[in-house]
Amino acid sequence: MKLTYLCLILLIILCSSSTFVTCQDSCGSKLVQLQQPIPFDTSSLLCSPVWGDHKFILRYAKASSDVWSFIFSFPSNINAYAAIGFSKDGTMVGSTAIVGWMPSPGAGGMKMYYLGGKSPDQVTHDKGDLYFMNASLVPADTSLVYMIFQLKTTQPSTNLLFAIGPNGVFPDYPQYALAKHSDEISIVIDYSKGTTSEVSNLNLRRSHGILNIAGWSILMIIGSIIARYLKKWDPIWFYLHASIQTFGFVAGIVGIFCGLALSKKLDDDVTHHKNIAIVIVILGVLQVLAIVLRPGVESKIRKYWNWYHHNVGRILIFFGVANTFYGLHLGGEGSKWFLAYGVTIAILVIIVVILEIRKWIIARKETQSRKTPSLPQPNTELAYY
Repeated sequence: MKLTYLCLILLIILCSSSTFVTCQDSCGSKLVQLQQPIPFDTSSLLCSPVWGDHKFILRYAKASSDVWSFIFSFPSNINAYAAIGFSKDGTMVGSTAIVGWMPSPGAGGMKMYYLGGKSPDQVTHDKGDLYFMNASLVPADTSLVYMIFQLKTTQPSTNLLFAIGPNGVFPDYPQYALAKHSDEISIVIDYSKGTTSEVSNLNLRRSHGILNIAGWSILMIIGSIIARYLKKWDPIWFYLHASIQTFGFVAGIVGIFCGLALSKKLDDDVTHHKNIAIVIVILGVLQVLAIVLRPGVESKIRKYWNWYHHNVGRILIFFGVANTFYGLHLGGEGSKWFLAYGVTIAILVIIVVILEIRKWIIARKETQSRKTPSLPQPNTELAYY
């Protein structure tokens, strides 16, 4: 019993030592006096847990007709910078961010950055579309860091970005270069109610993935299988082949447009993924032109057309499968997606191998039958005397 009381007393002492919150910062915590005074009234602050995964909390209030007060808190043990960005459209490019970092107690900084682009030289410190004042970075005894600032604006943007930097990498004098974030989130906030909603691109990302998986790899492979192994069912095989490849081409093009829209929203560097997609589209267009310019069966150039059409199709399928796996990697999809897609491709490859072996056996038998000379038939006529 005495031990229980002792633990309770120690817990109370630790909690009361916090200068800003109780034991852990949360919207249920009461703000108390810091070691240095807060330059604005905190009694009317609203609170929103803006990023639960990293325990980011934002408090805010309208201080006057053209001034807003903010207190942004994050754990110091993240060992990285934390950033809050104000965006016009929910994307990183063109937004202004306020970044704070504290690599050790009492040592840290806080700066405004203008995110003019995705490359490091386009991210400039001490610039931006915001006028912020009364800014300070304050540590707390509870291993929390507080970014305190005010914005001179009649209405701050409701599109907010939050980011966390790479582990152990901080902006440093004199360049104060900002390393690319290791994680980020985009939210929409209702300042009047204190509610937030995450801007999710899940539907767009899944549409991009499914359309490209179906269009550029699975349907293309199935169409090629029909063209190579089902020609004895003429002309049904041709119409099936053309229909499936056309549907795959259209699905792939729509999927690429979804990907372009997604890349603008995510602000991710997917240059290699895009370049491979451009190659795939070019190959797809070449295949469409091949169908339009298809020579007759008796044409002298038909064999060259066949070589071109078959090999361009194989190259397209190779790049389609490779870029799909690369896209799943970039999207951070779990092992289930990799496994499902990998098993599907493996099944199609096994089918191709089986049909190819069957085709080779049939061709060999036909070749042997042509080479085998026909034996003379015995004379079965009866002699009449």
